[in-house]
Amino acid sequence: MSAVWRKSSRSNNGGNGNCVEIALNGQAARVRDSKNRASSEVAAPQWASFIGAVKRGDFEKN
Repeated sequence: MSAVWRKSSRSNNGGNGNCVEIALNGQAARVRDSKNRASSEVAAPQWASFIGAVKRGDFEKN
């Protein structure tokens, strides 16, 4: 079964072509740049930690 890739709703802000895509399975998250189809894999616990940091605003620019 092939991965189902989803694009972040916050990708491409400003029209600069920067898009992040993710494919989830029960064990891991695969992440890629839409312009570079090679993907990286992140274990599920680390992905959950990353999502928590995003929701807290840890990566927001001041």
